[in-house]
Formats: sequence, C-alpha cells, structure tokens
Amino acid sequence: MEGKPSGQTSTFHRVFRDKELSVGLVLPMLRAGETVVDFGEQLALAALADSLGYRALWIRDVPLNSADYPDPVGHLDPWVFLGALAARTGQIALVSGAIVLTLRHPLHIAKGAISTSVLSQQRFMLGLGSGDRPPEYAAFGKDTDERRELYRRNWETVAAAVTLPSRVVPDLAAQDAPALFLLPTLPDSIPMLAVGSGGQSVDWIARHASGWITYHREAEAQRARHSMWRAAVERAAPDAFRAFGVAMRLDLSANPNAPATPVPLGYSVGRHGLVSLLQDMRDGGTHHVLLNLPASGRPPREVIEEVAAEVLPAFHTADV
Repeated sequence: MEGKPSGQTSTFHRVFRDKELSVGLVLPMLRAGETVVDFGEQLALAALADSLGYRALWIRDVPLNSADYPDPVGHLDPWVFLGALAARTGQIALVSGAIVLTLRHPLHIAKGAISTSVLSQQRFMLGLGSGDRPPEYAAFGKDTDERRELYRRNWETVAAAVTLPSRVVPDLAAQDAPALFLLPTLPDSIPMLAVGSGGQSVDWIARHASGWITYHREAEAQRARHSMWRAAVERAAPDAFRAFGVAMRLDLSANPNAPATPVPLGYSVGRHGLVSLLQDMRDGGTHHVLLNLPASGRPPREVIEEVAAEVLPAFHTADV
C-alpha cells in the first residue's frame, strides 16, 4: 500500500479541512465519582452531540483491565459500541481512537470497519494504534519486541481490505484455495488514521495514513511536533493533504473568563479562553481537536451544550 492511504471521503473532509479546525468528543463521558459507565446515557449524549453539530465521536479500544491501570472504567468492545452509535446518530463522524492493531487479527478489524461503515452510511473512520501495555501483549500471546513489525504488517492487510478495490490478503493460502473477499461491498474506501506513532517514523505515517492523531503537549512542543509532521508530509506525500489532530483533556470552568491552567494532557479553562486556545491550535496547523472531558463537578451534558453554543460557532462553518 506504499503511497496509497485509504480514501479521503466526504466524512473525512467534514472533520479535517485545510486551515480550519473542527471539534469532536471522546466517549465515555462521566460525572464526578463515576467508575461504572451508564452506556444508555452515553448513547443519549452521543445523540445530543450529533444534534449540536460536533464533528466526531471517538471510541477507545481497551481489551483488558487491571487494578494497576490508571483507567478504572470498563469500556465496551469498540465494534459493539460503534454499531450502537451508528444506529443512534445521523451526521457525526464515528472514529475508533484507536483499535489496537497489534492485538487483533487484521481481517477481523477490516470486517468490523466495513460493517461499521455500512451501518453508519459511510460516517466511519478507522483510527489504529499499537497499544502500550506489555501485560496485554503477553495475554494475547504477542511479543512487545515485535510491535513495530506487527503494526506495519497488519496495517497493510487492513488497508488492502478497506481501500477500493478491496482485496483479502490471507496469512496462508493453499495453491487451490478459492478467492476470498469481504462483504458487504464498500461504496467507498475507509479513511485510516494513525493514532500515536505505533512505533513508526513520521515519514511512514505520512505515506500510509490519511492523518496523524497525537496527544496534547505544551504549545511550543506541539508546534515543533506539527512542524516535524509537515516536513514528513512534504517528503513522503508532497501533493496530498494529510490531517493533523490532537486529543486534549478539557476541564471547562463554570466561570467563562477563567484563564487557561495546565492539567495533565490539557487545560482547565473557561469558554473564552478555550476559544483562544483552539484558535491558536488552528493557526498552528491543527485540523481537529478531540475533547476528553474528565469526570468533574459539571454534568457532561452541561459542558457539551455550553461548548456547542459558545465555542463551536467560531470554528464550524455553516456550509458543512
């Protein structure tokens, strides 16, 4: 799949546009003190975000849990959750953020991606990561030392299946094996996004992915990271658009004038300061920000509605 990332669909361009910035949300979103997710409420929040004009919902893949992990929340299997979201929403993009490419068979991933894309009427984008927890690798019989090679090899198999014309690349095939294919048939290729680096160089990501999703950093460090990305795109795909997105934690203050205060992986800030932060990110080349709302004293619904009313109009153009 050298130099041929999966297609940039109308959904892709609704989320990622040159010199513009869009805003999405990470699910689940909890109230303070909650560690057990009410997924009925999550579906209601997703429908609300869809109606209010957010551009994307991002779903994590957390295969296993441990008391040693920092995140105690139980996550649904991402394909099950994405299927439910496809049925409850109508406009918003659905994005895996990210399927652990190294711990799932790539043909199973392709089948899940195609199924979600069809159910959502092509609103799905496939974000892929490599995972970073050695005990999980051991539990699935994988060697963390093979992470980089696994990621590259599995990416190629998934890309062959979700890019038109779709084809199945089998692990093994006898000489008389029949031709295999995946149904239902895709009407369009599924965009593939690298979430994190997966142990790959930025040049590899720029060649193979439609975009790169990274994590919040201090402003100067993020600008340097974006410059590195732009240089890689110029080297690897000079005539192509490649998206750049950032996952950012947002603790939205009830005081609209509260200044931005750094918190791990993001900010505590009022809505006026949030607009300024996002404007700076847009001007620095970020195309999409996925907001991770921490469990706080403010109900998620209240935060979603305030950001939609007071922040999104500064960024989401009416023609999309």
